Amino acid sequence: MAETLDRSGPQPTADVDTPIETPATGEILLLNAVQDTLGGDGYVRAARGMSLFGEHAAGWLAIGLAGAAVDRPRRREWLGSAAAVALAHGTSIGVKRVVRRRRPAHSSVRVLVGTPSRLSFPSSHATSTTAAAVLYGGLLGRRGRAPVVVASATVGMMALSRLVLGVHYPSDVATGTALGAVVATAARRVIRRNPTHRRVSA
Repeated sequence: MAETLDRSGPQPTADVDTPIETPATGEILLLNAVQDTLGGDGYVRAARGMSLFGEHAAGWLAIGLAGAAVDRPRRREWLGSAAAVALAHGTSIGVKRVVRRRRPAHSSVRVLVGTPSRLSFPSSHATSTTAAAVLYGGLLGRRGRAPVVVASATVGMMALSRLVLGVHYPSDVATGTALGAVVATAARRVIRRNPTHRRVSA
């Protein structure tokens, strides 16, 4: 199906490891299965869009700032949540620099988007997306279940998109998701100790 892929948009940069010519095993086989199943043009375009939105957690930080501007009564919670998303993203970068695991470089894996570095573990996109889902979903979830469902689905789609694009191993996105959840849960506890509405009513 590789010949049907849409090659428009960002392409791999020169900072890519030389593909390895060995039999595919383990996580590489899982990557192959994902790309074979979801390798059509529409899926790839959607995955690239999510990649751009989540790069450096910029899209999620923008949502947090927008929430603070619109939801004035809970401005502090929104800003604190955005800061926690940034913290989660930064933590994932720190772990990457310690672990220094290379991105998939097997000849059977199609790399369909450029990346700012070769480091793979954990996925920063999965980390920041999960943190945003936990924190923003918690704020919006007070108005019903729909925001929580959407937030959960977004985490799954972002994680899957990293595999579709061939830039992460499954364990990268799984660990990133767990890391984002841990940081966000801890941050939410801190934020809830002094919510805006209590301070305003005091």
